[in-house]
Amino acid sequence: MDLSSKSPLLKVLMETTPDVPETLKGNSIKVTEIGEDTTSIADSDAIKRMFPDIFGKKVVVFAKSDENIDKKINVGVILSGGQAPGGHNVISGLFDALKDCNPENKLLGFLGGPAGLINGEYIELTSDIVDRYRNTGGFDIIGSGRTKLEKDSDFEKVKHACEKLDIGAVVVIGGDDSNTNAALMAQYFLENGINIKVIGVPKTIDGDLKNAMIETSFGFDTAVKVYSELIGNIQKDALSAKKYWHFIKLMGRSASHITLEAALQTHCNCAIISEEIAANNITIDILVDDICDMIIERSKTNKDFGVILVPEGLIEFIPEMNKLISELNVILADNETYFKSLNTFDAQQQFINHNLSKEASFTFSSIPSNIQLQMLDDRDDHGNVSVSKIETEKLLIELCTIRLNELKAKGKYAGKFSPQHHFLGYEGRCAAPTNFDYKYCYSLGQGAFHLINYGLSGYMVYVKNTHLSTSEWVPGGIPITMLMNMEERKGLLKPVIQKALVLLDGKPFLAFKEKRDEWKMIDDYRFPGPIQYFGPKEICEEPTITLKLERT
Repeated sequence: MDLSSKSPLLKVLMETTPDVPETLKGNSIKVTEIGEDTTSIADSDAIKRMFPDIFGKKVVVFAKSDENIDKKINVGVILSGGQAPGGHNVISGLFDALKDCNPENKLLGFLGGPAGLINGEYIELTSDIVDRYRNTGGFDIIGSGRTKLEKDSDFEKVKHACEKLDIGAVVVIGGDDSNTNAALMAQYFLENGINIKVIGVPKTIDGDLKNAMIETSFGFDTAVKVYSELIGNIQKDALSAKKYWHFIKLMGRSASHITLEAALQTHCNCAIISEEIAANNITIDILVDDICDMIIERSKTNKDFGVILVPEGLIEFIPEMNKLISELNVILADNETYFKSLNTFDAQQQFINHNLSKEASFTFSSIPSNIQLQMLDDRDDHGNVSVSKIETEKLLIELCTIRLNELKAKGKYAGKFSPQHHFLGYEGRCAAPTNFDYKYCYSLGQGAFHLINYGLSGYMVYVKNTHLSTSEWVPGGIPITMLMNMEERKGLLKPVIQKALVLLDGKPFLAFKEKRDEWKMIDDYRFPGPIQYFGPKEICEEPTITLKLERT
């Protein structure tokens, strides 16, 4: 019996070469500028001042050429931030394009993310190494990290590391913060005459790194399909047992794209969309009332069960919670040393309530103590309340339990509320990439090389028309500044890539809105099943519903 560490599926995937767009086939490729000069999403004057050598550059697209490429260059690559399915294929695509151009070219992978780049810790990625990771999930080929690359001293260290290794370009595979830092590094090199190109690749399972040109960030397709399979399994259990209410928190720190797509995939009874909560000024009391109304109505038809999806960042979109979190961020930042000296939770509570506004203090006092404690726990990378650690699904369960018990005491509810809580997060971050993601990521890696070969820096690679067959995809690049605006971080205005939130007038949300009242009462559950790699095209080649709705 074969007890090797490689599953039969993995063995097949590692030997499979992804399809690529027609314009990326072969080694005869040119880059053409298209359209008008670009601008930023907002704050264009400030962004232009900070990125004078990148701002305003044109969008570029790849096309077939009559000339073969034979350029000698070594490239460095880092994986930055949280994992996302497909990262290994970006590296594979980059490696293959680099070697196709000139077999003497080298790809050097810096270990542990940006810290490896600063410290010059690397391995040469040879075919023996790359071949072991093709079409697999995870970031374990070189590891990742969240070290910031934003200071001149950091860029000087990167410069020295690259010059020592004769590296002419760095590819940053990361999310919004990572690509913001890639733009800062590119600008520093350009204005100081340092001949090291910097190219970004759009990565995040949250799906909030996109614009008209970046149709989707890699990893979103895989992660949301993994979550949807698990939600479908839970729905089948709910339908079978008929006695549990499942509150499922899903990743999505700043946007609800995962929750929305999972709702479209599974037809759950309720999916809370954070952007709608904020737009309609829905308080926690109103939200709890709405959930309880659904629970009561279903109970009248002997359905004491259901499935509710909760986005990870919901609590920050609820108006009074947002105010509370904003005040906590200031209080904890201004009194960091003193607050850390308080040894008991009671002392911390007293100090916080004394410094909060009357309204925020009332909100803080009205939430369960375990949620209060989570709000006062460790800060995130920006020094703010770590919203991702707040168990919002448990908060909703506790508040719904209190409300339903009150209604039961008044004779207005006769059902049984048996809640279960879940958090689907890490289950999706390192899954083997879907057919979409493994082809998409490979194409992104190939495109990153061609941007370097053309001599561009401060650009992000894109692939358009991704709702169509792979041969019809259109790859190219955009200046990273197209995605940027100014935001306050730790009391200072800084350039950042703006989060792309769910559009309430967009086709995906409107499609969900049209059906959600029906899904509340009628168990029209959809069971996506496991990710398919082989089989009928309509099963294994389908992009996300979100992508199809947005592009058709």
